[in-house]
Order: sequence, then C-alpha cells, then structure tokens
Amino acid sequence: MRGGERLLHELALFFPEAPLYTLIHVPGTTSPAIDRLQVHASPLSRLPGAARHYRKLLPLFPWAIERFELEACDLVISTSHAVAKGIRTPPGVPHLCYCMTPMRYVWDQIDAYLGRGAQRTLAAPLVAYLRAWDRRTSTLARVTWFTAISHTVAERIRRHYGREASVVHPPVDVDRIALASSAPEDFYLMVGGFVPYKREELAIEAFRKLDRTLVVVGDGPTRARLQASAPDRVRFLGRVSDAELVSLYQRARALVYPQEEDFGIIALEAQAAGRPVIAYGHGGATETVVPLHASEASLPTGVWFDRAEPDALCDAVLAFERSSGAFDPRAIRAHAQRFGLARFRSELRSEIKRLVG
Repeated sequence: MRGGERLLHELALFFPEAPLYTLIHVPGTTSPAIDRLQVHASPLSRLPGAARHYRKLLPLFPWAIERFELEACDLVISTSHAVAKGIRTPPGVPHLCYCMTPMRYVWDQIDAYLGRGAQRTLAAPLVAYLRAWDRRTSTLARVTWFTAISHTVAERIRRHYGREASVVHPPVDVDRIALASSAPEDFYLMVGGFVPYKREELAIEAFRKLDRTLVVVGDGPTRARLQASAPDRVRFLGRVSDAELVSLYQRARALVYPQEEDFGIIALEAQAAGRPVIAYGHGGATETVVPLHASEASLPTGVWFDRAEPDALCDAVLAFERSSGAFDPRAIRAHAQRFGLARFRSELRSEIKRLVG
C-alpha cells in the first residue's frame, strides 16, 4: 500500500461499483475496498512470478494495457505512473488521467535507473520506443484531461507531452497518525523503496560519516546489496505494518528524505506525527516541506539540502540539530493536515465535474 495504492483505495470508495482494469493483480495485498471491485487483470498477471518480478515485464506493458476492451461507461479514470493512461477508451467517453508522473525511468530519472554507461546504451532502443509510445498515448485522442499530483509533475507533463494539467495533491490520511506524545528517541528514520531514485545509498553514506543511528524501513531490489555494506548504526527493518510505521514516525528525531519525489506522502505522514523532515530540496518536497528561514510568516517543518551528495545531507542533519528548538510539533502537524482526505475528495470531485458535468 504505497502512494498509488492509497490513491486507488480512495477511488474505490468513490466508485465502489466501478470495474478496475490493472496490469497485475495480487488479491489481498492492497485493501478490502480495492479487492471488492470487479477486477480485470491483463495476461501479464497470469505469468509465473509476475507478482514479484513485474518490473522485468516493462517492455510488455504498452501491449498489455492496449489489449483491454472497456465496457460501456460514462467516465474513465486512470492512475498512471507508467502506461495506464494508454488505455483505449470507448468512443466519446471522457478520460481523466490522474498522473503520478510521466514514466520516470525513460524521462526525468533515466540517469538514476540506467546510468550513462553500457546499460544505458543497450537500453536505448527500448527507451526510444517507450518515449514514442508515451507521447502518442498522451494526446487528446487518448486523454481528455490530465490532473497531476503536484506542480512538479504538472511541469513534467507540459515538458514531455505538451499538455496542460491541473493539480490535486494526493490523499494523505493524516488523521490515522496521532501527534507524538513524548520526546523523540535518538535515531533518524528513512522509508525506502530500494529503487535507484530513492537514493538510500546517499543517506547510508551520510550516516556512516555522521556516526548517528539511522533506521531504514522498506524493501526492494537494491536492499540486500546496501544492507551488506552498511555500517552497524544503520539498521534495516524491512517491511513493517502501518501501526509499526506510525510508531516509528512518532519516535524518530526526524525523517530523512534524500530522493527527488513526485509529491511525497511519506514526508507528510511523518509531519502528521509532528516530526520534521530533512529533505532534498527539489521536486515534491518543495511543496510539502517548509524549510528553515523560508519566511517570517511560515513556521518550519524541516530542512532542505540542495545537492544530492552525502556531505550535503550531513550538513543538513547538523543544521537541523543546531536549530532543533525552531520546530514546533503542533505546527508541523497543522501543516500536514492541509493535505488531508477531505481536501482531496472535494478537489477530485471538482475535476470529475469538469469532464462529466
């Protein structure tokens, strides 16, 4: 249940009788509201090991999404960070794409995923094909209107697709996270996906130099390699339950957020617990984290660092510690509450009325 699945959960509550079309479906891994939908999975979902190794099927994603034949409907909503927006809709039916980002591994994050060496060269034909397909399926013939999760993503849509997009920030269930009731413990927290753009390695190297405790939550392709070489004061917990994650938010000194995010739900969840965020000051974090000294009218909710380097993160951690008295847990939580569920539901309802009257 990461950001995309939490968004889908909200849509399932909006439209409990709507059919759901998805590339891969693993029952029981998301939420009861999603599982109650009538789910149509693509042929990829029947391949052995697809639930675990779906990333390797990327070249087949465009083919799979275009195979669907949708039933009669009044509206199609796609939640897309890869190919969902390429769905073929019935004639005359409006299509609202709620876009989490254009494909990051062929556009803005290509260096993080493929580097600049032999792997990039070998992948060039696939990248060219995916970019061409991505542009072709972003035209008015496929997508009536784009709604982006952040101004950062809206700018990417404008740059890569030549389309305008409104902005509706994703739903953040801040009410399920109580304000921390005690002083923080002596550790920093990072919640990782262990894919290249999450930059867990950058944080691990910074904390090797800082000689402070970093607790890392999450799992993914690069975890085993990073864990094997990490210092003792970097502790890996793997996947944890929602309740355990909330407890970690409440107990940590601050959340460490080294990646350039499309929006950043994790950063807002930590702030809902009243904990500051030490964030890379680009992308979605610029819309969700208020840095020290931003303005006299704004209470800070974190610290930004501006270079994706361990030394820059080290400096940010030390700046946070020097200014720890500037952070008010109640003000931090109040900032997070601006991104709550009621706001999302109201704004999404307005986007839908834009298309279906």
